[in-house]
Formats: sequence, structure tokens, C-alpha cells
Amino acid sequence: MATLGVYNKKHKVTVVGSGNWGSAIAKIVAENTKEHPDHFEEEVQMWVYEEELTVPTTSKHYDPGSKFSTQPHKLTRLINHFHENVKYLPGIALPTNIVANPSIQDSVHDSTILVFNLPHQFIGGLCDQMKGHILPYARGISCIKGVSVDSEDVRLFSESIGEKLGIYCGALSGANIANEVAQEKFSETTVAYDPPPMDSRNPSQNPTPQPGTPKGHTPASSQLDLTAINEHKDTRGKTSKVRLIVPPPDLPPIDHDLLKMLFYRPYFHVQVVSDVAGVSLGGALKNIVAIATGFVAGLGWGDNAKAAVMRVGLLEMVKFGKMFFSNSVHAGTFTEESAGVADLITSCSGGRNYRCAKMSVERKVSIEEVEREELNGQMLQGLSTAKDVYGFLKARGKDKEFPLLVGTYRILQGEVKVEELPDLMVDK
Repeated sequence: MATLGVYNKKHKVTVVGSGNWGSAIAKIVAENTKEHPDHFEEEVQMWVYEEELTVPTTSKHYDPGSKFSTQPHKLTRLINHFHENVKYLPGIALPTNIVANPSIQDSVHDSTILVFNLPHQFIGGLCDQMKGHILPYARGISCIKGVSVDSEDVRLFSESIGEKLGIYCGALSGANIANEVAQEKFSETTVAYDPPPMDSRNPSQNPTPQPGTPKGHTPASSQLDLTAINEHKDTRGKTSKVRLIVPPPDLPPIDHDLLKMLFYRPYFHVQVVSDVAGVSLGGALKNIVAIATGFVAGLGWGDNAKAAVMRVGLLEMVKFGKMFFSNSVHAGTFTEESAGVADLITSCSGGRNYRCAKMSVERKVSIEEVEREELNGQMLQGLSTAKDVYGFLKARGKDKEFPLLVGTYRILQGEVKVEELPDLMVDK
């Protein structure tokens, strides 16, 4: 990859979240900050929701003579001592430059890039705690899949974070099963980031020179008053409520090249696009399609039926994006990227929504009953998304234009039988 220039300052990265996916992403980021010292500080802070535990007996670190195995210790201490998240990502060695930190305010201090990776229901409260403790020119990437939908609106988690903190935030999503990524099994992802205009206009080719670096600047950059530029467009093409602060010119610009440098590994390929809405919608709508695919699998209808459901589902995902985010969504995000078709295939092949829908048909019980019995208190995203998407479409009189998404919801409600799905899928 081509060098991005010589800069006096480096980016500091914090990963907000430390579950299995948060820890896997922190591993990738820490490997890359160490590999690219010209652009990043090596140390990566990882915020951890603090809890106490002993080392599990199944862990390679278990030692009956050790206090870590016989007495409860803070999870952050265990991570920093063993360089492994023994609870949420056991058996995976984490780079030694990851520092687990229980203080959200301390972990984000002076960080220029914030990577969010936590359950969506905690976004609001955590962002409230971060206010006043982050750099005003920080930028973010949300690894939180899906969107927030109700009858009034569809909101991207990345834009919710951005509005809460007064920063710009992109998104990362794809066919990414955390344990497989952590084990360095080959996979790929999509990073969506549409650099705000003031970042693009930042005279990044001309930072304050290092000693011995030739001076110079372009006429265009010398005439720009960067401090006067703080507006950018949201994913619907409207002027965002957020007024952004221009990053210092001594920092490498946060653009597609830098984000690929931060997330790409030989085992984790990255495609960077500008379609934040498409990437986010793909992570939500595919769960409804996965439920429908699980239904036909449960009936024993075979691979042809599953392929038919996925094809129609993909078309409706594209249609939804183009209809409600026409200013920014590209059909290719769904049909060409990991965040679209690849994630759809993975979810419709063995994801939780698919498996639980399949079992519900096979057992002749509700999918909610399977959810309670099989998921240890975890929730199926597809159930709430199907309900919310239906309410959103119904409120706009668009429900008949999405027969598969709406038909899946009607089956979940018990209004129609699973066997009627092929007829429901026909656009009438």
C-alpha cells in the first residue's frame, strides 16, 4: 500500500467494547497499529465493562495453585495479565499492545479514532458518559450491526453515535463470525465511511513538516479556511445537525486508505465504500430474510427453495435502501459487498435467526419458544426487526411493495401458515 505521507502526529485508537466481536476487532486493530507506526500509536485502549471472575477450569491458564484460578479478579486484570479475554474470547491470544481499561472516560482520552463494538441498547448511556471526554475532532467506526427502526423513522447506529458525541461515524459490517475471525480463518468485511468535506479539504499532503522535509503547499489548500467548514450531509442527503471540528493537519487524514490500513489483515480482507446506509441496512434486513429461509428449510423444501427466498430477499433489501435512502444507497453495496450478499448467505446458512426459524417449524412451536430454549437469554434480532420494519412500511402505505419482508412478519404473528410463503412472496 502506498505511503500516506509524513506527519508529526499519530492516531490513537480506542475500541469501545470487549465482547467476543469487540475483542476480535481489537486484536485486528492492535496488530495493525503495531505494523504501521508512522500512522498510529502502538497502544490500543479497549474499554471493558468490568466484572469479576476466576479463570475457568476449561482455560489453558487454569492453575489450581494460582490466585487467578481460586479467587475472583477483575476481568481487566485478567485480560492484561494473560493477554486473553478468558470469558468472551477464550483461547485466543491478544496482542500485548492492547490495554483493557474499565474507565470509559480514561480509555477514550486523547483518542482520534473510536471503534464502537457493543450491544446497541448500551449506545445511548455510554455516549452520555463519553461526552466532554473525547477529542472534538475524533472520528468513529461503528461495528454494531443493524439499524434502529420504528414507525417514525429508520436510524443508523453510526449516525446516532455521531449525533450524541458531535463527531462523524462510519460503519463496519460483513459476513463476520467473531470466533472465526479471531482464529484467523479467512473472511472479509466492508467498511463504510464517507469522509466529511472538511476532512477531504484538509491539506493532508502538507502537514507541518518534519525537520529536513521540504516545505510547500498547493494554491487551493492555502486559500481554504478550514475552521469555517463544519457542515456535512447525512445519509439522506440533508445537512447534518452535527457541526464537525476539523482534525489537525498534522494528523494523517482519516480516509479510505487509512481505514483499510487499520482493519485489513491477510486473513481479514477489507473493502472500503462510502455507502454507510447500505452497509447498515444490510446488517438488519438480512435477519428477516434469514428467518424466512429457516422456515422453508424447516419444511424440508431443499436448497432450491432457500435460494429463491434469498434472491427475493436480496431484491427487497436493495429496494428498501433505494426507496428510503435514495441520496446515498448504492445497489452494489447489497449485491457486491460482504456487508450485503455475503452476510446474507452466511445468515441464511447457519445464523441464529435461520436456525431458530428452522427448529420452530420442525418442532411445530413458536420461534419465541425456540429462542427461550436455545439462546441462553440472548435475543433474535430478526424478530424485533421484522416487527419494526413492518410498522415502518405500514405507516407509509408501502407494505405491499415488500411481500417477503411483510410475509415473514405475518407468519411470525400467526396470521398465515409457513406453507403459504411462496404465494406471499409474489409481488401483487
